[in-house]
Formats: sequence, structure tokens, C-alpha cells
Amino acid sequence: MAPLLIDLIMGNGEKTMAKKLQKAEICVDRDIAISEVDKRIYSSFIEHLGRAVYEGIYQPGSKFADKDGLRKDTIKLIREIGVPVVRYPGGNFVSGFHWEDSVGPVAKRPHRIDPAWNVIETNEFGLHEFMNWTKKADTQPMMAVNLGTRGIEDAKNLIEYCNVKSGSYYSDMRIKNGAKDPFDIKLWCLGNEMDGPWQMGHKTAQEYGRTAAEAGRIMKFVDPDIECVACGSSNMHMPTFASWEATVLQESYDTTDYLSLHTYYGNPDNNTPDFLASSVDMDHFISAVVSVCDYVKAVKKSNKTINLSFDEWNVWYHSNEEDKKLKKWVQHPHQLEDIYNFEDALLVGSMLITLLRHADRVKIACLAQLVNVIAPIMTSDTGAWRQTIFYPYMQACQFGRGIVLNTVVKGPAYESRHGDAPYIDSVVVDDPESGSLTIFAVNKNLEDAYEVSCDLRQYEGYKVAEHILLTNDDLKAVNTEAHPDQVAPVSYNGTTLEKNLLTSVLPAKSWNVIRLTK
Repeated sequence: MAPLLIDLIMGNGEKTMAKKLQKAEICVDRDIAISEVDKRIYSSFIEHLGRAVYEGIYQPGSKFADKDGLRKDTIKLIREIGVPVVRYPGGNFVSGFHWEDSVGPVAKRPHRIDPAWNVIETNEFGLHEFMNWTKKADTQPMMAVNLGTRGIEDAKNLIEYCNVKSGSYYSDMRIKNGAKDPFDIKLWCLGNEMDGPWQMGHKTAQEYGRTAAEAGRIMKFVDPDIECVACGSSNMHMPTFASWEATVLQESYDTTDYLSLHTYYGNPDNNTPDFLASSVDMDHFISAVVSVCDYVKAVKKSNKTINLSFDEWNVWYHSNEEDKKLKKWVQHPHQLEDIYNFEDALLVGSMLITLLRHADRVKIACLAQLVNVIAPIMTSDTGAWRQTIFYPYMQACQFGRGIVLNTVVKGPAYESRHGDAPYIDSVVVDDPESGSLTIFAVNKNLEDAYEVSCDLRQYEGYKVAEHILLTNDDLKAVNTEAHPDQVAPVSYNGTTLEKNLLTSVLPAKSWNVIRLTK
């Protein structure tokens, strides 16, 4: 694909004449930075849902499993991404979760119904297994507590079990269950989507705010070094959006460190331009929540700033019709298994760019989820493979480290239902530690390539190390186990740097990673 594409764009052959080369400019200043990137912005999520846990990361008896039943092939791919933090065990699941069910001898753990997803949870994989898996996957835990059907006392007991060294009832229980050293979990979600009527233990903003305040307070009595994430609105279109955030923070400001955001996008109408413009909606969402956080800060006359945890975000719509056919009360069915196409990868790239642009306030973000369930990684009994969205996620995680520069793109935009959307979506990250500069860019024009220029006189002596390109003629192209590389990145010779002026040709409908080094 790549050689043909280059021919079409760079001027070889008759087909080239039909292609229009648009122009845009990326403007950056080394001294005008947004923020240093918190690596946790590239986190992910494993919930007890569908085949995320069972057959995803845990499958005893599989030829891919190690002695603990953990799939080595998915661990390898997760390490390839470099996922820094994984949120667990939910999601909606956590609001009915009894953590005590998931510890101790596996044979004695109860099987329980999970009303969140209408399945049977066996508890075969639990807290200790998850912590063991995080070590093997080279990641850190983000633990959620049940503030739906349970509450403050249970939150206290769980953190005692996880973080107290010894000498107490629950810490000694952990030791008896095989973990001598504390798990020392430092990042905690205080419930999940408590504004949603679908949530077990759904609460009003004031009810939840008081519960979160007291749960966070008592948990910090046990371990003062933890950070707590309070639940914001489940999405921007909830009827209580903004008023929910304001009320929750007014009640829990002192014990809250981050406020959560969740959003998913889809393209059921097959309107690709509108779909790719969803990142504009995401940008508005973040800005709105920041405004509410700062409003409450002003009301409280506080010096403390509440930052954001965008701990659920992704594309999710492909599996909706299949999921309507699922039977109730079965174990780990094929549920929420979106098969991602190329256009999904383009939007995921733009959403990553949006998160980076807000790196001053978004400190944590979790692509939801990690394996099988709306995930970049899929598994079967015979293998594991990378979905299309794997690549922008992995590349952002690998190369999007350092300082986000205030990036301005001068170029045309198009009208969408989310507002004006720029054809070129871009952000630049400067990493002084490695001496590299990375330009992430999505060309959302479905027909035309863009010649993009960038004045880099502040980066004298830098050279183009590589231009990685993800594109495909077919917006609906997918990766499957039989054909895992239908949509995969290639090395592309579309970028030059002469006299400190970078010039790059970004093909129509493409994700681009341009890396410069000293």
C-alpha cells in the first residue's frame, strides 16, 4: 500500500493529477508549553466483563498460559504498548462487587450473579491474581471500590487489606492468603458512574458526594499517600451534567484529587466526517469539566486544584446489536467485542491528541478496555492479535513523553454536528530527556493530501528520524486473526527538514507520527 500511496501523492503517474494537495501550517514555540505529560494518561482498563478477564488475560489450560493461568501472549502485547496503569475491577461491575469473594482459596470462592452485565461471576480470578498479573505485565493498579451496594466501611476494609503491612484483621488475612507484602495500591476510584440509573446503588449527586467524601477521608486515614478519583458525569449528555460535578465536588473537595470523565463515540449513521469530528466534542467535554472544577475551587476559596481522570474513553458501537441477543446468567460470554476498522483508528488517534492538548489538567486517562472488550487486543484459543486502534495507542504511549507544546494548526476546517473540525488535527511533544521531538497528526480529509509545514528554527541540529504512517484505502478495513496486518503502520518518506523548515505530506485519511532527533 505505501509505495502506491507515495506515487499518488508525490507526483508519479496520471492518478496523481486527480489528487489535490492542500496546505496547512503547524506553529509551535519551544518556550510556550502546556504541561509535562503524566505517563498515566496512557492507561487502560480491565473489567470483569465478557472475555476481558476470562480468556483475555486469564485462561488456565491454554497453550499460551503460564503456570498461574495468565496468558503470555496478551502480556507480551500489553508490554509492547507500555501501559502504565490498569483500572480494575470495573466499571459497572464494581458496584455489586464483594471484594472478599475474590480472595482466599479459589475452590471456596462463591459464584454470584452480576446484574451489571447479566452474567455469572465465578471469582476464579480475583484481587491477588490481578496484582500478580500487573507485575508480569509491568503495569500499576488503579483500584475501584464499591460505593453502589456497599460503602465506607467496606472501602476502609479493602484498603486495610491491600496497604497495611501486618498486625490487623484484614492485613493478616492478606498474609494468610499468600501475600506477605502489602499491595501498596496508591490510586483509587471512589465508585463508578454513580449518576447513571443503570448503576447498582445509583445515587443523587449529594448522596454520592457525601459518600465519596467520607470514603476518601477514611481511606486516607489508613494510607495518607493515596490519591482518590471521584465520579463525574457518565457522559456530557446526562441531564445532570455539570450540576452533578459541582455538587459532588462541593461535598468531597477536600478528599478528592481527580474527577472522572467517561465518553464513547460511534458511527452508526456511517457519516465518517462527523464521526472523525467527535474529538471536537471530547475537547468541549474536558473544557466544561475543568470550568466546573475551577468554579468550585473559587467558591471554596481553595488553593487546591482538582485535575481530571478520563478513565473511560474509546469507540464503542459495533457490538451493540449482537449484545442484544445475549442470554442472561452465563459465564464470560462474547460481550462488547467491537471489531475496529481503520476509521476507528483515526478517531482514536485524534482522541489521544485531544488528551495531550489538555495535559495540564488531564493527568490520568484509561482507554477502555484492554483485551477483547472494546479493546486494542483480541484473543482466541489459537492466538492474540492487534486491532486497528492498537497502533495509535501504542505509538502515543511510546513517543508521547515529555512536554506538550502549545500547538496551533493554521488550515481549513469543515462543518460537523460537533462544530467546526480542523482537517489537520495535531499536537507536538518535546522530550528533553531523550532529545526528541514528536509530531502527532491526523489528516481527516478523506480525499486530499496536505502539505504541512512547521518552522523548527528553535530545534537547530535536529533531523528527521522517522515518519510512521497508518492509512488504508478502505475506511472499513479491519484486522482479524487470519489477516492481522490489514491495517498496520509503515515507514513513510513524506517528511523533509531543510534550513529548519519541516515539510511533510500527510496522505488523505491518515494517522502520522513524525519523530525528530538531535
